[in-house]
Amino acid sequence: MAAVTAVTRWRLLLVLSTAALGAAGAPQPPNILLLLMDDMGWGDLGVYGEPSRETPNLDRMAAEGMLFPNFYTANPLCSPSRAALLTGRLPIRNGFYTTSGHARNAYTPQEIVGGIPDSERLLPELLKEAGYVSKIVGKWHLGHRPQFHPLKHGFDEWFGSPNCHFGPYDNRARPNIPVYRDWEMVGRYYEEFPINLKTGEANLTQIYLQEALDFIRRQQAARRPFFLYWAVDATHAPVYASKPFLGTSQRGRYGDAVREIDDSVGKILHSLQDLGIAESTFVFFTSDNGAALISAPKQGGSNGPFLCGKQTTFEGGMREPAVAWWPGRIPAGQVSHQLGSIMDLFTTSLSLAGLEPPRDRAIDGLSLLPAMLQGQLMDRPIFYYRGNTLMAVTLGQYKAHFWTWTNSWEEFRQGIDFCPGQNVSGVTTHTQEEHTRLPLIFHLGRDPGERFPLSFASTEYLDALRRITPVVRQHQEALIPGQPQLNVCNQAVMNWAPPGCEKLGKCLTPPESVPEKCSWPH
Repeated sequence: MAAVTAVTRWRLLLVLSTAALGAAGAPQPPNILLLLMDDMGWGDLGVYGEPSRETPNLDRMAAEGMLFPNFYTANPLCSPSRAALLTGRLPIRNGFYTTSGHARNAYTPQEIVGGIPDSERLLPELLKEAGYVSKIVGKWHLGHRPQFHPLKHGFDEWFGSPNCHFGPYDNRARPNIPVYRDWEMVGRYYEEFPINLKTGEANLTQIYLQEALDFIRRQQAARRPFFLYWAVDATHAPVYASKPFLGTSQRGRYGDAVREIDDSVGKILHSLQDLGIAESTFVFFTSDNGAALISAPKQGGSNGPFLCGKQTTFEGGMREPAVAWWPGRIPAGQVSHQLGSIMDLFTTSLSLAGLEPPRDRAIDGLSLLPAMLQGQLMDRPIFYYRGNTLMAVTLGQYKAHFWTWTNSWEEFRQGIDFCPGQNVSGVTTHTQEEHTRLPLIFHLGRDPGERFPLSFASTEYLDALRRITPVVRQHQEALIPGQPQLNVCNQAVMNWAPPGCEKLGKCLTPPESVPEKCSWPH
């Protein structure tokens, strides 16, 4: 009953917030700009304590806006977290998981057969109801086959790629990844869009910046509200930066990539100010998952004080940098301790547009408007899924682990380490350890590094368990999993002949179709 009352109170605040926007005489809903980084960690920004302080623009954005130190992704891997952002739903609901193994991470490599289902309603599709023009710049990662194309799921424009910038490939065993403009490819990574793996030089971030600036100018001139989803991937290994930024960071090549992204964000915000639309544009900066410590320090970032990184459901894999910026609306220099989720960006964006989330399905994202505009806090859980398995939950300051696992002993002995230098006995396990009867519970305020579980016999443990148990039971009893999209792989569905390849003479011959079960080792 208390939860219902909280939701009702939140919806009333939401209505009042939207009414306040209308009372200000705004001729149209605000523009929405979501800046999603790739494998950038909580500890990579100066405002979060990164000692080299090489992110002046992002630090200024935080000083002029609101910082969220307790903001989470929905999955410790790229594709599921992006599906969660654009649907407002946990990956277990929208199908971005695998049942090929227990608690296995899965994503959308070239050979994946699945992708975002037609039944899912994505943010850009819904924003059309309020007159928004939408563009994605950068990495899509929700399926590369024709039926999964972003322009078939609500976006009006696209410049970027369906997959990560892995390569180069020989175009025989595997094709190089295509880069699209709207419906058709305009080249491939390592060919028309070179990435020098030896030096780290690539001009992609500059191209993505110009795409963003051009889109913003065009929509401002046409006086149309816009949604821009800027999903750049320079901080995903193999990391890259353009020549002016290479060698400029104290943090090596990864730091060069961060510096170029920081510079680009600064130019985007300055553009909004120069065009006179900063006060009518909501901007949110975050990342898809924690830093990939397996690639650090040269090719990976920092998760600050948190345990482990990408691929794990410890805090380092799930807690993200997050900054909201909306001059004249969000009070400057504020810190919100609201537990936030990447899925909240879906519901918050709909709220800004004056729209309600779909009522025919479970939506996991909440609107952050009450937190940002009135400083309100809402009690809500954060669920940590790894594949088809609920690994942990945070409620308030307490986090309960029902399963612990980093990766297998076999992988670990081969040098694949998701938690380098951070072994915690009984916690960072290399076998899947079940704790569903007696969860490991940590107080994240006192112990953000998840090193000291509460004593099972303590009153604090029992009180926390009493609060957490009914929340988890209610979630699991009501959960209806979506059809898993990441079970089947097939070499024949790779990017052999994307739309537009014939114009460029870039079509390749696919091999024989042989569907098979995908292998997800961790």
